Amino acid sequence: MEFFKQFAVPNPTPTIYLSMVAIGLTLIAVLAGITYFKKWGYLWSEWLTTVDHKRIGIMYLISALLMLFRGGVDALMMRAQTSMPGNELLSAAEYNEIFTTHGVVMIFFMAMAFITALMNFVVPLQIGARDVAFPRLNALSFWLYFMGAMLFNLSFVIGGSPSSGWTSYFPLAGNELSPHIGTNYYMIALQIAGLGTLITGINFIVTIFKMRAPGMKLMKMPLFTWSALITNLLITFAFPVLTVALAMGTMDRLFGTHFFTMDNGGMAMLWANFFWVWGHPEVYILVLPAFGIYSEVISTFSKRNLYGYTSMVVAIVVISTLAFLVWVHHFFTMGQGALVNSIFSITTMAIAIPTGIKIFNWLFTMWKGKIQFTVPMLYSLGFIPIFTIGGVTGVMLGIASADYQYHNTMFLVAHFHIVIIPGVVFAMLAGMTYWWPKMFGFMLNERIGKWAFWNIAIGTCLAFFPMFISGLDGQARRMYTYSEVAGFGIWNLLSFFGALGLAMGFILIVFNVYYSARYATRDIGDDPWDARTLEWATRTPVPEYNFAVTPQVDSREPFWDSKYEGKTLFKEEIKDIHMPNNSGQPFIMGAFFFVAGFGLVFSLWPVVYVAAAGIAVLLFIRSFEQDDGRHIHEQEVRDTENDKRGETR
Repeated sequence: MEFFKQFAVPNPTPTIYLSMVAIGLTLIAVLAGITYFKKWGYLWSEWLTTVDHKRIGIMYLISALLMLFRGGVDALMMRAQTSMPGNELLSAAEYNEIFTTHGVVMIFFMAMAFITALMNFVVPLQIGARDVAFPRLNALSFWLYFMGAMLFNLSFVIGGSPSSGWTSYFPLAGNELSPHIGTNYYMIALQIAGLGTLITGINFIVTIFKMRAPGMKLMKMPLFTWSALITNLLITFAFPVLTVALAMGTMDRLFGTHFFTMDNGGMAMLWANFFWVWGHPEVYILVLPAFGIYSEVISTFSKRNLYGYTSMVVAIVVISTLAFLVWVHHFFTMGQGALVNSIFSITTMAIAIPTGIKIFNWLFTMWKGKIQFTVPMLYSLGFIPIFTIGGVTGVMLGIASADYQYHNTMFLVAHFHIVIIPGVVFAMLAGMTYWWPKMFGFMLNERIGKWAFWNIAIGTCLAFFPMFISGLDGQARRMYTYSEVAGFGIWNLLSFFGALGLAMGFILIVFNVYYSARYATRDIGDDPWDARTLEWATRTPVPEYNFAVTPQVDSREPFWDSKYEGKTLFKEEIKDIHMPNNSGQPFIMGAFFFVAGFGLVFSLWPVVYVAAAGIAVLLFIRSFEQDDGRHIHEQEVRDTENDKRGETR
């Protein structure tokens, strides 16, 4: 029995037990459904083994939406707990676990998956490529992310979730103050998922530099592709820092090293520095693709080319550079001198300048434009004022002396969410709605989409604006309860109502997907938005090979020019197309990483050795494998093109 005790949840509650039952029943239902409808072969051949960037993007999207639900439930429980003084809905231990898992799930497994989903689906199409540079590596990236996410979420019902905050500061995350294995899940699951993200970064840098269509020079790329390029450069510089820090933290917990301990030469602040050297660029890893999405959406629905293209590109580069020079503002109150605080205060506030340039460029793009208030455009318009408020409060936090008042209060929580929700979630929902027709061949219902937008926009403001006030009144973050005399009750109650509005908005999005999948017309053409960039020059739904003929680019908006200026976009004849073969190796390797991670969490060394051997064998096989791909023959391409539109190019 001693062996099985380590798998028990340290703080069991009826909620946990109900969740275990629900997870078990859901798993049984899914397996039974796949078996009943005889979809195992289809699932394996079309999805689990796919190397098609479009299908991988869709799998990232589905995963991101699932993680949004998972993290959203955590958020609702936190807001419900603090909605009234002295509430006993959650215990202190439960609250610690919930705010920890909420932050980790939303940042690592929801937001990162969302941006990677859209980059995977859109970037190769925008640059006129058949696929990414390394298709099989792209599949491995997804399965590493997915297995890391599943391993982390397993902590909820086996062994217990981490409870030392999403930043997992030492010594709180050390064995002495976090003796149960929850933090092991944090350290190892994030290493597995982070490795997948790092591989993605390298893959997309090579793809964008080496696989652009003829004539598409760097300064002719769409803004979303530019933002993806800079984002992936940030990933390749920032994520190795996190990987090393997590490895060191893992060794402290499993092998008794002293990198971050308070004795034997350890330094807890070393973890804080490592984390935020990664952590602040991570904010821009999330936000820069959002800026690219807004650039595409605002240009399309203003019926104007993007104002100040060159300055937009320069602003992205400047933001990415400054992102690495601001990490110390996360611990202004932790003992640096006035000189160090002043330097990082200046760099922090300097980021507002290139960000402001982008906002004015979007406004000038809309100036005298023929604006269409579609759902993607509403998210883009809603982003500007809410994000600006978040940015201004960021400048306030960047003032080192004032930060002594704001630090570790709900003011900081409000700032972060007022930046991240419009700066990432609004953008991802705008991008998902905008590119949904190209992904699935039908459009989401506009009326339901607008209902969802207004619920989410109003809910965001109602949920987080009161936190600015309660934070200035002294409410500390991560407090699971408070007394009535503190005066925080009304603000927290309003925040709870705002969270309910957000939840209703996301429920409407789910309903919209169901309703549109069932009732929306499939006769939407290839370019339902009258868009400007190359992804809309493909067939809908997009064939495996993306383009029957590689496009020839001679402007920043080649598709728009081909529609309205008569320029020829496809100049060659249809020929045989070379494509990569599907492979089950990425999925199997991801499964081995999951098993190895689970073994490390519980120090089950035989399990770790077997899984590591499996990974080594797969790497050995791949090193000597001869796989030259396959050809889609010219006639098959012509038949596909005829079937999709009734004519060939």
